[in-house]
Order: sequence, then C-alpha cells, then structure tokens
Amino acid sequence: MSEIRTARTYNQNHVPREYTPGRRRVSIYVAWSYPAEAGRNPAELDNRFSTMTEVRRVAWPAYEDPKWSDPMRFQQGIAGTLELFFWAWVPFQQFVEETTGHPVPVYQRIDQAGFRTPLDERVLADTDTLFVFGLDHMVTGQEAAPEEIEALRQFVDREGTCLVLGPHHDVGASDDLAVRDMEYHHHGDLLVPRQQRFGRYTRSLMQGLGVPVENRYGLRPAAQGPGKIAPLSIARDLDTKGWLDGVTTFNFHLHLPHYAVTTDDPNAVHVLGRQPIDLSKPHPFTEAGNTEFNMFLWMPPTGDRGGDILLADSTIFSSLFGGDESLRNFWRNIISSK
Repeated sequence: MSEIRTARTYNQNHVPREYTPGRRRVSIYVAWSYPAEAGRNPAELDNRFSTMTEVRRVAWPAYEDPKWSDPMRFQQGIAGTLELFFWAWVPFQQFVEETTGHPVPVYQRIDQAGFRTPLDERVLADTDTLFVFGLDHMVTGQEAAPEEIEALRQFVDREGTCLVLGPHHDVGASDDLAVRDMEYHHHGDLLVPRQQRFGRYTRSLMQGLGVPVENRYGLRPAAQGPGKIAPLSIARDLDTKGWLDGVTTFNFHLHLPHYAVTTDDPNAVHVLGRQPIDLSKPHPFTEAGNTEFNMFLWMPPTGDRGGDILLADSTIFSSLFGGDESLRNFWRNIISSK
C-alpha cells in the first residue's frame, strides 16, 4: 500500500462519489457515540474502553514512542484508545481506495464534535458496500430508529449491494460472577473487563432487518504460534460467490464473538467460516461441547432483497491485529464487484 501523500482533513462534509461500473464505493459506519464512549468514568470497572494509560501499561513497551505516550501529542484517556481504531483502519481504507479508485469515508453515529449522523440517504446513496462496526457499548443506549432500519432495508433491496455487519463481542452477559471470571481467564486479555457488552445498535439493525444472528461471548481463537491464528474451517461448498477464495485465515485477536444463528431454516444463513477455539482454558461455550465458533456468515439475496448480507467482526479490518496475503485476499473479495 502506498504512503499517504496528502494532508489530513477533519470537520467537513462528505463529497458524494460518482458511480463507476465494476468499482464499488465502500463506506464504514461506526455505530458508537464517541462522546459517550470517551466520557465513560475510568473508575467504572466494566463496559468501557481502556484508557490510553492502561493500554500503555499492559502493552508496554509497544506504545512508549512519543507519538503515543506524549500527552502533548496524544490523548491519554479513553479518547486516545478510540483514536487507535482510526489509526488501525487506515491500511484497510488505503487498500480499498487503491483497489476501487474510490476513497472510503468513515462515519460515526455521533462524532467527536457531537455531530449526529444517522444511517440515511446521505450515507447510503453513494455506497455499494457498507460496513457497520458495532463497537458501541450497550450501556450507551445506541439503537437504530425505524427510519434508519427502513433506509437500510431499501439499501439491501438494491441489486448488487453488500451490507457487512460487525457486532463486537459480548463478554460477561451472565449474572454469575464466577462465569464472568471464567470467560475473562479464557480469553486472557487484561484490557477487557469482566463485563464488556457491545453492539446494541447493530443488534437493533439485525432485528429490524430480520437477520437471525446474535453476537455472543468473546472467545479466544486457537493459534499456530505467537500471534498466528489457526486456519478457518471453511464450507467451500456453500461459498458459491467466492467470498473466501484464496483465504485460509483472518488475523489474530484475543476475543472474538460467536455469531450464533437463531433460526432453524438452513437456507437463511450460510456459516462459511468457523474458527477453532483455544481449549487451554475453560469457557461455558466449550464446556457445552463446542470446539469452533461461527466467524463469517453470509445471507444470499432472496425475495425482494437483491443485496448480500455478511457478518464479520470489525477486527478483521484492523491493522492492530496483523495481516497477511490471506487477509488481503479476503478484503479484495469483499470489495470486488460480484
């Protein structure tokens, strides 16, 4: 990927992109309220992002360069950690722009300056592939309004569109503190509290659109060495569009959601990729006999819906957790014209 050679801008409106045959226009919608997330009380143990100071302490010395550690250059509270997400999405945005010729706007439901951007025609009109990153803590109360659900329904009814939903993990849903502690020691990430429930906004979208999937748990994937995730179990026979062509693995992240299918209809959702679980420490999901979790799902066009619906966690599109040719093949498959 090429270096960024232009100056960064902020606080201006998106310039709509013209339709180009064979070149998809990709948009990212982050479903959080930035002020609500950044303004969480650091004294609260649960349901918040880490402060940058906590990240530096746990990941030491990875973030001791002044560009991260100097409070005159980088915010040291929760806001600093939120900014790491934006840094980490840049390589994906660059990859998409170099592949499609179109820039990739990143919208926030409520941004740093308090501007609210609901999912409406301003976001959807010049978009062919939409990523919805469900990184909103449920306690912040983000929920899709009926008009947003209707706008998104009209979007996926357009032939050739693609909606990628990425509700993040749901750690500590149980009221039993011993179960929460088991979950915590299973994934092993010191920065994740005993309860960290994400994705209320994305869940409301899925309910409104009739997507029979629910994000559950935060499971540690099996690894094949330091930071190297074990290969996916791929249902090649179901992958008739080639979403996973040339793909064997995604990137390694300590805690990933299981996308539980909540319907008995075998044709409604195709589970294309399952991830083996690290079984070295117990978890309620593995104690129930599971050795893999649902990682990548596809709802093909059906009835009035002419677009595809995919489910994939937002970490797959983040450079914070590494990447290789297999991952770039996946990115290319998702953003290429189908």
